[in-house]
Amino acid sequence: MLHNLHQMLAPAVMERVTLLLNHVLGSESVAVQRLLPHAGKTLQIEAAGWPALLPPLPALAWCVTPAGLLEWCGQALPAPAELRLCVSAENPALLAARVAGGQMPAVEIAGDAAFAAEVNWLMQNLRWDLAADLERLLPLPLAAALVRAGSGLARAVAAAMQGLGSLRERWPGRPGG
Repeated sequence: MLHNLHQMLAPAVMERVTLLLNHVLGSESVAVQRLLPHAGKTLQIEAAGWPALLPPLPALAWCVTPAGLLEWCGQALPAPAELRLCVSAENPALLAARVAGGQMPAVEIAGDAAFAAEVNWLMQNLRWDLAADLERLLPLPLAAALVRAGSGLARAVAAAMQGLGSLRERWPGRPGG
């Protein structure tokens, strides 16, 4: 039953992730301009070491559209991607906390060097301006309070995950250690 639920929800989640990525790209015209020369190319992200106890990740592959935005490739991966990024996902919670805290994970890159340079530039220079989006929807004081609370929560979760990660490394009786 959970497998069926996962199969049903994964595409919907990936479509929303794609919308968010395109929202961030579209907010900076230079980002779109940098992707335009790579229209038709595919970017694939691999999560190495994803825990077997968790549901499998959907295909993380996007094609650059002629408009310089991204289109999710769907569950079936296309022919070999022009650019493959491999991220260690052995501890997904720690990875998510670090990314939320602004730390970019170590990435192994294979494929088109020019495309990789543009994707690297995007990763280094683009950030979702959540505060600006909230200010469009909510009164300014409420939006500012939500951003402060969210930032504090993200820092607390990142610190907790860092602490758990270092504890795990020092734990003498851990399995496989």
